[in-house]
Amino acid sequence: MSETKRIAMWSGPRNISTAMMYSFHSRSDTYCSDEPLYSHYLFATGIQHPSASEVINEGETDWRKIVEKLTSNSPDGSDIWYQKHMCHHIIEGMELHWIELLTNCFLIRNPREVLLSLAKKTEVVDAWATGLPQQAIIIDRVLESNSPLIIVDAKDILLDPNSMLQKICASLEIPFDQSMLSWKAGPKDCDGNWAHHWYDSVWKSTGFAEYQLRLGELSDEHESVLQEVMPIYERLHALRLV
Repeated sequence: MSETKRIAMWSGPRNISTAMMYSFHSRSDTYCSDEPLYSHYLFATGIQHPSASEVINEGETDWRKIVEKLTSNSPDGSDIWYQKHMCHHIIEGMELHWIELLTNCFLIRNPREVLLSLAKKTEVVDAWATGLPQQAIIIDRVLESNSPLIIVDAKDILLDPNSMLQKICASLEIPFDQSMLSWKAGPKDCDGNWAHHWYDSVWKSTGFAEYQLRLGELSDEHESVLQEVMPIYERLHALRLV
């Protein structure tokens, strides 16, 4: 069996990460994994997310065992293994050498829009909740290893999915597949067992939504967070695939 092309897509919260997973799931040559480090993250931090105990009990909580699998061939023998990762699942004490065995791609979003979305879910928001500081740490590790750096902005994808997906595939050195532009509505077999809590809107979708600027005013506290993380975003945005 030939070596699997292991694609790690690193995203912050309130992004189009699930839609991107569904896009790759539409390919016949791709196996998808939904947030494989989530069980470890919940177990190690004690954070109470919906169905946390279920996620922990049904998943692997040892990050070393997870990494061993993530850096092997795909579970079903597919040529491509798409791994949807959340940046905040990389926590203190975890080593990062293993990401050099993956083809890493970074999905970013304007933090103002992220914060406006997060504010509707929780009042406790800091810089780390945006995922940008963690993304910067992982990106710096990729740069240190002299591996290719691929950064894509959610806005660019939503404005022109066809063109951007072709460019992403070219950067990943895989053929573009027209099937990536659409999918059937409803749950997918790649969904994590937490999907019923988080994926209701994307389950209604059959493709990438049209981009719409998120409007609203930030609280003083959230405006302070925005000022803290915007330089990180601007740095990454300048390096993005266009």
